[in-house]
Amino acid sequence: MTRQKKATENQNSHAPTELVKAFDGAVSRLAEVNAVEGVSPVFEVIDAAKPLILSPEGLQALYERVPAIESAGFFGGSDWDYPQTLVPSLAARTVRHGDPTATLVECLSQIRLLAVTRGDFIHASISAEHAHNFLAQVMAMNLDLVVSDDLQESDRLRPDQLGHAVQNLYHYLLHHLGYENLLEHLVAEVWRILEQRPVQVEGVKHMVTQIAVCLEKPDALGGEVGDDALQLINAVFSPTEGCREDPGFEVYSERLAEMDDAALMREAIAFAQAMHSTGLVSAYMPVFIRFLRGRWNALIPTALGLSYTGADAFHCYPALIHRLIDDALFPETSQCAYGLAMMLERGILYSPPVAPSLWRQIRMSLCDAAAEKIETVFGTSRSPECFLLADVLNVLGRPLGVGQGNYPTCQSTRALSMWAYNMPAELLRILAWAARDDEIIMRFEGNSISSRELGTGLATEPPVDVDAVSLLTVPHLDRIYFEMGRRSIGRGEDPHKWVNAEFHGDHVGHGFRIAVDVFTGDLKDFEGFVRDFYAAYHPFYNGNIPVINPQPAGIAVTDSATRFLGWHAITIQRLAMDADKTMRVYFFNPNNDSGQNWGQGVVTSTHGHGELFGEASLPVAEFVSRLYVFHYDPIEKGEPGDIPADEVNRAMDLARDSWASGR
Repeated sequence: MTRQKKATENQNSHAPTELVKAFDGAVSRLAEVNAVEGVSPVFEVIDAAKPLILSPEGLQALYERVPAIESAGFFGGSDWDYPQTLVPSLAARTVRHGDPTATLVECLSQIRLLAVTRGDFIHASISAEHAHNFLAQVMAMNLDLVVSDDLQESDRLRPDQLGHAVQNLYHYLLHHLGYENLLEHLVAEVWRILEQRPVQVEGVKHMVTQIAVCLEKPDALGGEVGDDALQLINAVFSPTEGCREDPGFEVYSERLAEMDDAALMREAIAFAQAMHSTGLVSAYMPVFIRFLRGRWNALIPTALGLSYTGADAFHCYPALIHRLIDDALFPETSQCAYGLAMMLERGILYSPPVAPSLWRQIRMSLCDAAAEKIETVFGTSRSPECFLLADVLNVLGRPLGVGQGNYPTCQSTRALSMWAYNMPAELLRILAWAARDDEIIMRFEGNSISSRELGTGLATEPPVDVDAVSLLTVPHLDRIYFEMGRRSIGRGEDPHKWVNAEFHGDHVGHGFRIAVDVFTGDLKDFEGFVRDFYAAYHPFYNGNIPVINPQPAGIAVTDSATRFLGWHAITIQRLAMDADKTMRVYFFNPNNDSGQNWGQGVVTSTHGHGELFGEASLPVAEFVSRLYVFHYDPIEKGEPGDIPADEVNRAMDLARDSWASGR
């Protein structure tokens, strides 16, 4: 009998009555205590859930009680209380390697997300699509549990049969998610993420590793493996002829020493093709490039896949580029090869302050606090300075690939992206302060604000699932942003009017528009708001003036059922016509994944409509229907009265039938 048939039969039976009653009693007591005291004695619930997770019928009982678990406040006061910010890579590690309590809470959270995915439970903060993508990625990172009945030794030896409990959970998820070909779906999910070229790809590489392992037993998942999966696997493990069978670094180094120039040229071209086609860099590539440093420096631009623009920048700053390679590029930091290539392609070294700023970064010694943070997250296989320099290249090369991780810091992450995109020397200056001095100082209306003198901001814990640049800067920036907002309260208008320009830089437009009344939350002159956006940004109505500097904006996020989920910070990058002659807004979303379904057919696109890597886009009316605040240049604005009424009405109707309903 197959495992799926067994699961189906088991889930038609019932969990032991006494176990279910014990769990129901624990949840009821939790709800009663939380209602009176605001305290969460969750351990009783966890203990009662533990035996239920060990059987499919027990999991079904937990699934049916998701609404009760949530309403009792089980996840209250923890990261799990904000499922929209959870990160798959962290969840995969927690459920597999966390302590027993964290593992069981994560299991219950994933059961909750399954209920959201299937429409059996509606959560105010996460959509069904988001929950579905989350579970798909977590399953991809734990495919060995999904496809095998045998546990690894480390899983088998976990206390309290946790390894068996987690495996049982993933068999349950597989059955209920209903994938006919799980492997094909997970490969598509990896490509969907890579199309956005994120800076952080360790989770993606882990997914690719799991997919590679499963190729040895494809029948376990059904279906056939296509070229898309093989392309991913080859890009990570065997992108060239010299490392085709993943021979290990020592053997590969010996092979390089025996290659002639023609063979080295073929290796360089193959590395470049694999890197640029996927956005993933094999750990063999640093071995190759470091070999070229001693044998054939002139071949490095070819290995990096540089165009004339990038190659010219390389040859204009050879000492700097060689030093960056020597200090930052190792197998542990292989992705920075792509960051370096894209930084050179952007041509930012031709901005006079950037090269000396990079030299400062190269020569900088980190303060103890910064070094400890990096060692905690990235380990000690390389120096903290090396890990930081590598991610400097990644962020400068892919400013639209920065993500906020599992933290409510979209404003600070947006600022890092804007600076890396538009003001790289400013980013490097702020990073130098944080890394060397453990302090960032910014000015607000003529007064200095030091992060060292402030309490916590929006994030109460330091980030751990972000790049090293964000790791060091975001906690400081978050506190400063929060303090600027505090100083702007009581002025009768939204604090963003004053904070955004001071925080992000003077390139932020001095004009400010908000769609809602800050005191009541009701719509305020919404038609004027829509018309002003078109007049300020749409090339047909603003004199064909492009977006000169990316501008901060705020959106009202909705799910596929148009339910309002919350406010979110984004950056308006540009407006342009796509191949179908549709005018679109291209924007940066710092939430780690820009592909979202906001309901009413409003689905953000991340590729296929002229998007640059890291951009999302929507037709203008659909974008404006979710916009609630924006900045603009009042001197370069067209006439609002010239905007066609049907275009304005479409944006207003979409808004009023979604997040603005009842406002």
